[in-house]
Amino acid sequence: MLQMVVPPKGLEPAELVSSSCSLKKMLQCSCSFHGVPAPYVRWWLKGDVIGIDNPQVTSTILAPWSNTTISLTEMPEMGTHLLCEGKNEYGNHAMNIILMSIKSPLATQSFINGLFQGLVYGVIATTLLFLCLTPCIMGHIRKTLSKIIAVIKAERSPSEPNMALNPEEPEKSTIMPSSGSKSVDTLS
Repeated sequence: MLQMVVPPKGLEPAELVSSSCSLKKMLQCSCSFHGVPAPYVRWWLKGDVIGIDNPQVTSTILAPWSNTTISLTEMPEMGTHLLCEGKNEYGNHAMNIILMSIKSPLATQSFINGLFQGLVYGVIATTLLFLCLTPCIMGHIRKTLSKIIAVIKAERSPSEPNMALNPEEPEKSTIMPSSGSKSVDTLS
């Protein structure tokens, strides 16, 4: 059962105000706590308390602030838990940090697997898109080519004379018998 102790007026439980981690030559993590009285701070690595007398830990207490920094010279194993805790008699506050090593072969393998999977999915999507659009593209090309061919044929063919007859004009027929030639006018 969780019990909350209400601090007397002017006193405050420990509260984590800020935290950060950076990786340069070594991994450094810092936590800042506020509380009245000033919180006691400590670090836990893999479930074990790292004492204040450890050279990896630097702590400064300027009431009501407590600041602590841990510097890890060796790269942690993948999934290592690092806990920053601030505590006074009215409460405690902590932050759990899960460390991931950039040198881990598992992290590199996961990245390569994800990259390969992304490439495969990209190729599949591109192929499907190409296969779906090919009939549309081919139809458009055929339609355009048929229009171009029709225009070229129209330009190359000689203009045909107008073969239509005017019904108002009489047509003359010529009949030539073997003995002589006679001209006959007929109406159409």
